[in-house]
Order: sequence, then C-alpha cells, then structure tokens
Amino acid sequence: MEILVVGGGAREHALVRALSLDPSVTGLHAAPGNPGIGGLATLHPIDALDGAAVAALAVSLGVDLVVVGPEAPLVAGVADAVRSAGIPVFGPSAEGARLEGSKAFAKEVMAAAGVPTAAARVATTLDEVAAALDEFGAPHVVKDDGLAAGKGVVVTSDRTAALEHAAACLAKAGGRVVIEEFLDGPEVSLFVVCDGMNGVPLQPAQDFKRVDDDDAGPNTGGMGAYSPLPWAPAGLVDEVLATVAAPTIAEMARRGTPFVGVLYCGLALTSRGVRVVEFNARFGDPETQVVLARLATPLAGVLMAAATGALGALAPLEWRDEAAVTVVVASHGYPATVRSGDPITGIDDAEKVDGVHVLHAGTALRDGALVSSGGRVLSVVGTGADLTAARDAAYAGVARIALPGSHHRTDIARRAAEAESRGHAEA
Repeated sequence: MEILVVGGGAREHALVRALSLDPSVTGLHAAPGNPGIGGLATLHPIDALDGAAVAALAVSLGVDLVVVGPEAPLVAGVADAVRSAGIPVFGPSAEGARLEGSKAFAKEVMAAAGVPTAAARVATTLDEVAAALDEFGAPHVVKDDGLAAGKGVVVTSDRTAALEHAAACLAKAGGRVVIEEFLDGPEVSLFVVCDGMNGVPLQPAQDFKRVDDDDAGPNTGGMGAYSPLPWAPAGLVDEVLATVAAPTIAEMARRGTPFVGVLYCGLALTSRGVRVVEFNARFGDPETQVVLARLATPLAGVLMAAATGALGALAPLEWRDEAAVTVVVASHGYPATVRSGDPITGIDDAEKVDGVHVLHAGTALRDGALVSSGGRVLSVVGTGADLTAARDAAYAGVARIALPGSHHRTDIARRAAEAESRGHAEA
C-alpha cells in the first residue's frame, strides 16, 4: 500500500512513523512534510490547502490512500478534491469538517443528535455577547466560531477580558463567537475513527493546553499529553461512543454528509456527567503522538477501512500495555510572537534514551542545519511500563535537546503519575 500524508506537523510525523512500522505499507509520501518526516517519506513541496494540487499529486504517484492531517486543508475541501479523483481518503469532506470549522454548526448538530454538551449562545454583536456573559456568569467561556489553531478559546473570570476576546473575533470578516456555560471537571480527548456509518474508538488521552506549569498562562495548540488515563471512569469509552460519537455519525449521515475520518471528541467529565467541550474533525496534536505510540494494531489497515466504508469488518484494535507521555518543546515567544531560525541540536542523543522518539513540528533545514520554523518545534515522546517511567523517558529526552530560548512544561502527566504510583485515581 502506498500512502500520501498531507500536512507537516508533529501529528503528521506521528502518523507517518506509525505507517512506516506497518508491514503492509510499501511507500510513503508527505506533502509538504518536514525534515523529520523526510527521514521516513518522500517529501513533495506543495500547498496543503490546494485541493487540486494534492489530488493531482496523489494521481501522479498512484497512491492507494491519502491521509489529510490538519484541519485547515479539510475545511478547505482537500479531501473532496482527492475523492473526486477516485482515490480513497481518510478525512472528512468540507461539509463534515464544519464540525470543527464552525463551533455554531457543531452545536446545531449536537442539539439535533441529542449529544450532551454545554449550553451556548451564538453572538454576532458585542451587545449579544454581553447578554450571554451575564446569562451564564463567570467563569466566562468565549470561543471564536472559526478555526484559530487551538488559540480561539478564552476562559476567564474577567468580564472585560472576555469582551475584548469577543471583540477581536467579531472584527474578522463574518465574525461570530460562541458563548458557553463553564464546564467543571477534568478534560479528556477521545478519537473515534469513522467510515460514515460506524465508529471505532481509540484510547483516550489528556492534553495540556496552557503554556505554563500548573495550567497558567494563555492557551496554546497543546504543550503535552499522556495516555492511558488511570483515573478515567470504567466504561468511559463505551459511554462516549454510545452517547456522543454514534449519534453524531448518524446525524451527519442523515444530513447526506457522512463523516469519514477522525471525530475528535473533546470532553469534560463534569459533576453532571460527560459533556462535549468541542468537536474536531481530525487527529489532535499532541494527543496523537501518545495514542499512536500505544497502538499495536497496524495503522494503515484501520485508516483504509475507514476510507472505504469497511470499519464494520475490522478486527478489534490491540493496544500495548505501556504508557506514553509527550512533551512539546516550543520556540522563544510562543504562543505570542515566535522567533524562528534558532539551531536545534541533540535529537539523535535524545533518541538514544530507551523508549524515546522525537517528532518534528516547526522545523526546517537551512544550509543543511536543522533550525526552528514555528511555535511548537518538537514533540518528545517517552514510553514506559507506567506513566512515571514514560515521563522519566520523555523528560530525559528533552534534557538532551538544545534550542536557544525554547521552553516546555515540566509537569506533563505529573499528577496522574504520582496518583498512579500511590494507587489512587486522579486527573
């Protein structure tokens, strides 16, 4: 099987790495990829948002499957263009990707499907925003309706700050915001692989969205993640499949826009039960890095089954017993003004640590040397017998990497690992 992966971040590097370990995969291509992906796949420097170019590349390469990683190409209809060329695609249509591309559309689908989620109001004026803030009270949850690279959500008890974020969102062309009630409880990410009719859940993970230790500072695209979740309630995956994923898949099919790809269920385990915080239409980053590190079933067959409507015949997924932790190494200034062009060294040394592999995100080659080229630069993944061992491996790997001005969180999975070692369950 020859496969083309669209995208160039650490999530796509994780996908390419997993596919490279699948004996059924005979060739790997990536567009545009990154220097790390280039060690495993042939890179093609095309615009990932150009559906016609991606489809033409897939046809010229004669690939059997195209996997679209990031949200922006999905919302732009890249999967539609490739499907029109007659090639199986893992990734939803532009209409399906509206579950991520529009928070308001996702709320509409959840309401129609009876999916438990936070009460919400859609606002197009500051007066409407102010009324919704007062209706729900603090803490205030304000979400940009459109794509914002994981940085479109503000949760604050400061009403002025909430209004300022809403104003910035509304200033965009066609700007809308969604104001929601605050959901208490720990958050969980669960990916469900879909073929338009069926859903197969992967193992849950938890990510860390804020930039600093102890969940301080602004939201980012994600600073780390871990899996499994020793504290998650028994039966959580089955419950989410039954009450969230299956009804959503059925509702999208009823609308004539069957959802094929990953339904990313962002969940809050509240005092009133499981609630959906958000849907995404693709694998999450950095959760993918730890979930795929634990998946024992070869990945290519799973993705192909989803792309061809054959998940119903797929054997149950198999998982490794070990835990996985990923720590994101970010550039100077991230998530605000990011500095690029800094040299990166020590990746080979990091991968000499038992259980460690390093995935590239914001990297580039300049005069043959590896340099930073984005906000989140590397995902350092550690695996081990339990969360403590996986954390130790990941942070040992991080310690061997040098990137001037870089920063990372030091507390990824710390509380869960400490609780696990004490025999307690704690998020």
